[in-house]
Amino acid sequence: MQSWTWANFKELQGYQTWRYGLFVSQRSSSKCISENLVGGCIFYLYPQLGGANLLLASGGAILPPESAELGMSLLLEVAENLSSTIPNVIALRIEPLWESKPHWLTADFARSPADLMPTETLLIDLQLTTDQLLAQMKPKGRYNLRLSQRYDVTTEFRQDEAAIALFYDLFWETSQRQNFFGEPFGFFINLCQTLFLADMAEIGIAKWQGEALVAILIVYWGDRCTYLYGGRSTKHPHVMASYAMHWEAMQRAKSRDCKIYDFYGFTTDSNHSYWQFSRFKQQFGGAIAKTIGAHDYFFYDRLADTIIGLLEKL
Repeated sequence: MQSWTWANFKELQGYQTWRYGLFVSQRSSSKCISENLVGGCIFYLYPQLGGANLLLASGGAILPPESAELGMSLLLEVAENLSSTIPNVIALRIEPLWESKPHWLTADFARSPADLMPTETLLIDLQLTTDQLLAQMKPKGRYNLRLSQRYDVTTEFRQDEAAIALFYDLFWETSQRQNFFGEPFGFFINLCQTLFLADMAEIGIAKWQGEALVAILIVYWGDRCTYLYGGRSTKHPHVMASYAMHWEAMQRAKSRDCKIYDFYGFTTDSNHSYWQFSRFKQQFGGAIAKTIGAHDYFFYDRLADTIIGLLEKL
């Protein structure tokens, strides 16, 4: 979500974006100065007319370990300047993919009341051999995968508009059946068309006897393949099409030199809304990863002005 292409997609959704790089200047032996990009952050804003606004940094900031504190202070300076030019911006919400909270973040940032991204996920190590991937699966998972192979479930990966429509039918059916929020079709048209052009995403489809039973949207970025959205039919559950789908998605990711398959959202809490999904995901083994979640940096002068303005309207 800190990629240039993702920012292009968000602009199609009505967001404003600001893209900043952190550079280190280096002087060569010929006394020429060059600047190397070492990190940065993309800020997002969806303007709320008449209400408080947040600058968002989903998945960011991206900071070099050796100068993370300095890099964050530079980005905060940029954010402060931005906040003075945009009505009612009261805070910057960052959501870095860090597994521990650095000491310097504690003083200036408060834990956000809501996360935009899952803070817990399940990661599959794609550097393992096929036999090792099978060995780390739960016995039931291996059994169901072999069932799908015996039933000759087929898979394909596509980047065309017809695949988007097929995916959405299964996604929407699943969202209605399991009572979770489903984005509209236009969201996926914008998302897929933008990422397809950059070869950053594919739609995987699992079929049995020619009928599409499972469809997933996977995103490639760096050394990671992320399972972002999915849907499945209730027809023919005995062929275990979901197992064939994700197994082949992992093999596909390995062929593209990805090192990690990210299930994007996982929980061990049986009361959590992710629990049903997580029971299936854990059949593939893997390691649970937890990030620090969203944190807010408040622009207190802007916060005061916004509150006063809202109270005057009330």
